[in-house]
Amino acid sequence: MKVKTTPRFNRCIKKLHPQEKESLNNAIKAIHSNPIVGEAKKGDLSGVLVYKYKYQQQLLLLAYSIDNFNQHLILLGLGTHENFYRDLKRN
Repeated sequence: MKVKTTPRFNRCIKKLHPQEKESLNNAIKAIHSNPIVGEAKKGDLSGVLVYKYKYQQQLLLLAYSIDNFNQHLILLGLGTHENFYRDLKRN
């Protein structure tokens, strides 16, 4: 399965510290090994799954989708819960 990213996700990664990037890489590996581990969303965000993980004591959300018969893992967004879903709907 190939991993692809969106421009929004790439902008989020630029702001992370090396320890945060390591935690993110572990979360991506967990998703890559089991793509349905995230929570499926409904309504406007149907087709989007969200994986929740903690870095230190802060809960982070990683939005992704699976495309083309489980051949592509598309990373859509990363952030804290505040305004996360609102921003995800806009893009």
